[in-house]
Amino acid sequence: MTDTRRTKEPDDLPSLWTHQPHEELTFRPGDKVADIDAAATPGFRGSKSDAPTLQEERNVRFAELQEMLYANSRAGDTRSVLLVLQGMDTAGKGGIVKHVVGAANPQGIDYRSFGKPTPEELSHHYLWRIRKALPQPGHIGVFDRSHYEDVLIVRVHNLVPPDVWEPRYDEINAFERELVDSGTTLVKVAMFVSLDEQKKRLAERLERPDKFWKYNPADIDERMKWPLYQEAYQAMLDRTSTDYAPWHIVPSNRKWYSRLAILELLIEALKGLNMSWPPADFDVEAEKKRLAAV
Repeated sequence: MTDTRRTKEPDDLPSLWTHQPHEELTFRPGDKVADIDAAATPGFRGSKSDAPTLQEERNVRFAELQEMLYANSRAGDTRSVLLVLQGMDTAGKGGIVKHVVGAANPQGIDYRSFGKPTPEELSHHYLWRIRKALPQPGHIGVFDRSHYEDVLIVRVHNLVPPDVWEPRYDEINAFERELVDSGTTLVKVAMFVSLDEQKKRLAERLERPDKFWKYNPADIDERMKWPLYQEAYQAMLDRTSTDYAPWHIVPSNRKWYSRLAILELLIEALKGLNMSWPPADFDVEAEKKRLAAV
């Protein structure tokens, strides 16, 4: 008999996508950061004008799957999803949180932005603050920056010597293996903007009073280290893209594209859990009769 609790599949892939985004965006050995076209739209045959309607439709599907994940946790399912967002300043990480993750019910979202470590955090192992922020069962965790800062900014700014940050690649792989084995699906996204696009976005922040709060003079200092960051990102991708937790490279000059692509990556991850709505743990017909009687 067909399981009627399973959600319908209207979505398998919207026709505007030529391939599942993970097929186009997954980092593979030999891929080079220097070759990334940040203005490209891999796998998408539509245009910006198609994006609002498509995103609205897919937001509904994402929210449904997120609710199903949450509902199953109430029935004892301990699985979760963790979205890791890495990218240079202005890459659009905040936009993903607002326009993609924001479509879901906030009670099932665990969001954390990782900035400069506090003195307390610095007194612990670098993964200590990460472990404290992991998603609860049935939740989608969102890391705006992450444990990868400890092989990116730490490396670029020489905050610790190479013999300290070098072993971290293997430590991170082991940590993520542990997460996957415990039931957390990782969706790791590296968002790339071009140097010119970053300049344009920083300039906009300096022109608009409603965006002053987003601007930090240190952004210019970081921009001056662009080549060093590209090297650090290349090493990060080479060393930590694994079969159980691969990196996805998302060109992000076109915000509408990066939002659609990451939305599809999340939908794919949730569908991969093969969930059904949890069955009632009570007698439905008996409860209907009780309700009718009062």
